[in-house]
Amino acid sequence: MTPAPWDRSGRRRVISLFATIVAVYAGLVGVLYVSQRNLMYHPSDYAAAPAASGAPEMRLAHHETADGLRLTSWYAPARAGMATLLYVHGNAGTVADRVFKVRPYLDRGYGVMLVGYRGYGGNPGAPSEQGLYRDGASAMAFLAAQGVAAGRVVLYGESLGTGVAVELAHRAATQSPVAALVLEAPFTTMGDAAQSHYPFVPAKWLVKDKFDSASKIAAVRAPLYVFHGDRDRVVPQKLGKTLFAAASEPKTGAWIAGAGHNDLYDYGAAAGILRFLAERVPPEAP
Repeated sequence: MTPAPWDRSGRRRVISLFATIVAVYAGLVGVLYVSQRNLMYHPSDYAAAPAASGAPEMRLAHHETADGLRLTSWYAPARAGMATLLYVHGNAGTVADRVFKVRPYLDRGYGVMLVGYRGYGGNPGAPSEQGLYRDGASAMAFLAAQGVAAGRVVLYGESLGTGVAVELAHRAATQSPVAALVLEAPFTTMGDAAQSHYPFVPAKWLVKDKFDSASKIAAVRAPLYVFHGDRDRVVPQKLGKTLFAAASEPKTGAWIAGAGHNDLYDYGAAAGILRFLAERVPPEAP
C-alpha cells in the first residue's frame, strides 16, 4: 500500500528534526572537547609581592621544571623542628589569593611553599595535567635543595590541586613518603567531576587531563586528612567521600555541614587541620 503524501512528508520532517538534533548535539560535544582546557583552567596574570598580600615572611622562590620552565613560587622556611606545607592550589587565581588559607600555619611556625603554576601569576607556559605535575615535582626538588626532606613535607592540595598533591604523594610512596597529605574538596577523577557538571554529554570519556586520584590514593603511604563541604556545587562531596573510602589508613575525614567549595575556612577548617598536623606530624626535637 502506497503511503499517503502527508505520511511521507511527516516522516521527512521527523528525520530532518532528528538529524538537526544530532548535529547540534555533536557540535556541542565538539566545542566542549576542543575548549575543555579553557573551561578547566582559569589562570590570572596578577603577580603581587608576598608582603603586599599579607605574607611578609614569605619570599619569591625560583625553580626550574623538567621541561625547562623557570617558575616563581612563594616560600617561607619552617621554624626549627616544624614541617613544611607544599600548597598546590585550585584552577583559578594565583598564590596571592591563598595567603589567608596558609596564614594559620605560618603563624604556628610551619614552613609554607605556595606553588606557582605555569601560566599563572606571570609564570611562563600553559597549564595541563602533566605540566602541573612537573611544577609540583620542581617545587618538591626546591624544598629538598633547602634541606627539607620528603618526610617533613605535608602535601596540601586544594580542589584541582588535590590531583597534583595525590600524584606527588603517590610518587613519593615508593621511595621517601611524605609526612602527610591534606586534601581540600577533592575528586576521584577529573572525568567524574566533569560529568557532574555536564550530565548530558559523555564528559567522563572526553576529558584529556584526567587527574586520576582514585587509582593512586590507596598506594599513598602517608597519613591523610580530607575535608569537604556538603554544599559544594563545584566538586560534589560524594566524590570526596568516594576518594576517602578508597584511601588506606591512617586517614581522617571532616565532612563540614553548611560549607560550599570556597568557604571551608569560614567553617573552622584550619583548626581541624592544625589538630591533625599536631597529632600526625609533631615537631622534631632540636
